[in-house]
Amino acid sequence: MKFNFSIIIPVYNRPNEISELLESLCTQTFLEPFEIVIIEDGSTQKSDVIVENYKTQLNVQYLFKENSGPGASRNFGMQRATGNYFLILDSDVLVPPQYLTEVKNRLELYYTDAFGGPDAAHESFTALQKAINYSMTSLLTTGGIRGKKKSVGRFQPRSFNFGISQTAFEKTNGFSDLKAGEDIDLTFRLWEHGFETQLIENAFVYHKRRSTLQQFFKQIVAFGAARPQLNKRYPNTAKYTYWFPSLFIIGIDISIIAIFFGYWQLLAFYGVYFVFIFLDSLLQNKNITVAFLSVITSFTQFLGYGLGFLESKFFNKKN
Repeated sequence: MKFNFSIIIPVYNRPNEISELLESLCTQTFLEPFEIVIIEDGSTQKSDVIVENYKTQLNVQYLFKENSGPGASRNFGMQRATGNYFLILDSDVLVPPQYLTEVKNRLELYYTDAFGGPDAAHESFTALQKAINYSMTSLLTTGGIRGKKKSVGRFQPRSFNFGISQTAFEKTNGFSDLKAGEDIDLTFRLWEHGFETQLIENAFVYHKRRSTLQQFFKQIVAFGAARPQLNKRYPNTAKYTYWFPSLFIIGIDISIIAIFFGYWQLLAFYGVYFVFIFLDSLLQNKNITVAFLSVITSFTQFLGYGLGFLESKFFNKKN
């Protein structure tokens, strides 16, 4: 199969990120032509001038539409792209030079109509961004479900680094109207239509994620709130493990109350766990500031996801 890649990038009020992303795409070692489609999702801070500056180096088209969210914007871009395999990226990523080559090599070796790739922290990222990356990818926090090959079964791609064939897109109609979890929703529909997914371990991107704890917490709450909705839509995909962040936070509350009755052992367990978080992050990042922040971001992650999950499960009855 001959691959004609179209890179689909929705953007909302992030012209500086688009500039950095396009700059990283200029460094690709991939020797074949590829297309880039930028979809401006009703932004007030447009990226048109920045995109124009790259048209002599890249085959890039710029599309503007009314604001409707990233899922609809990705669909809008794929409907207008000329390629036969779409590579969906978030605007806050940087792409290493070998990315497209790794994707093509893997798909030629083992073809699937959809794939996902992991993310990593670039050396230029802030200490907080590196800590957030650790919390989102560590075996100690997420079990490695976001890109650690040995820790996952059937891989669920995430929209920051998601590949889908034109055939699969047309069959599934792409992303749904969910505000969060739309990538997992698409994965489930791909499986229902008989399409396979895979993790391409070497096709990673550098993902900036959020730049403040408040932004990170808000994003994680949305992720947690999406899971009960997905469980309702696809009951056979529900797992007990999705309750873990909520139970983790409830356990902390109980352990604090237990202190007043002379029982400190449970809180000590949590203390030991966060010491392991600190040491593991220190080993991986070799930076004590990042390690300390990893404890904070990991707690923030459990808190946000757990609260979002519980609120959606018991107080929000939307499907």
